[in-house]
Amino acid sequence: MVFLDVAKCARRVLKYADPNKGPDEFYRKRNILRLSAHFYGRARNCYSIAVRKVHRALVYSTKGRKLRREDMRDLWTIRTTAATEELGLPFPLFRAGLQSSNVLLNRKSLADLAIWEPRTFKALTDFAWSRAVEDGLTNVDKLKSDPPEHVVTREMLKAKKKF
Repeated sequence: MVFLDVAKCARRVLKYADPNKGPDEFYRKRNILRLSAHFYGRARNCYSIAVRKVHRALVYSTKGRKLRREDMRDLWTIRTTAATEELGLPFPLFRAGLQSSNVLLNRKSLADLAIWEPRTFKALTDFAWSRAVEDGLTNVDKLKSDPPEHVVTREMLKAKKKF
């Protein structure tokens, strides 16, 4: 359809939108229908049904983002716990040993070290173990073996200087 003047063209475009509601309603509905494009049945094409389904889907996606963060945090904790238990040190004691020595690594970086850098993680575990024994943290006496001998901490160096 070819329009020879602008007035008829504009009237033709506004015919699809209610003049009282303005052309914004067209774009609002188009946005909702675009978001519902992958739905089944009438929820895909019928605006009154699509708007309810889209709002519900957006609520689910918001909750899903929070749950994904919680799941990842749990996964990192499980991986780090498994790695520390394999090396003979409980996870809470490992965290306490690192905190008392001001090694501030988050769960994600600890889990990545446990997977991709096992020797570095073993060094961290040995260091946390020695620090936990030095500080006399709880549950140190329940450990099955003595702390590693090759770890030297500042407290050990200070004790040697006194003699």
